[in-house]
Amino acid sequence: MALSIFLNLPKESEKPMAEDQDSIRVEIYDESYHLRGSDPAYIQRLAELVDAKMRAVAQHTSTVDSLRVAVLAALNVADDYFQLKRKYEGIESEYASRAGHLGQALDSALKEALSDTRRTG
Repeated sequence: MALSIFLNLPKESEKPMAEDQDSIRVEIYDESYHLRGSDPAYIQRLAELVDAKMRAVAQHTSTVDSLRVAVLAALNVADDYFQLKRKYEGIESEYASRAGHLGQALDSALKEALSDTRRTG
């Protein structure tokens, strides 16, 4: 699933963005962001995850610099992603191997059944 989220921060000379059906206001680490995407509920869940990661990092570090907290939270999210990707690839490889063995067993059983049918038929 490709994710397209657009951060809408109005420039000084622009009026604030009108709220539309694809726009959602989220709070991340006590900052408000107006985001647009095809699934506002999903965007809200993402924002909640980022907020939780940032708060967890802030709780375990002595820094109050929100940029540093954001970078450390991003590293945590990246670590989670790569761990899950590695796990998925292992499972994918295992299932591909099983499917190959099952395919060979099925081919063998079909050949045997066909040869039995030809001998008796």
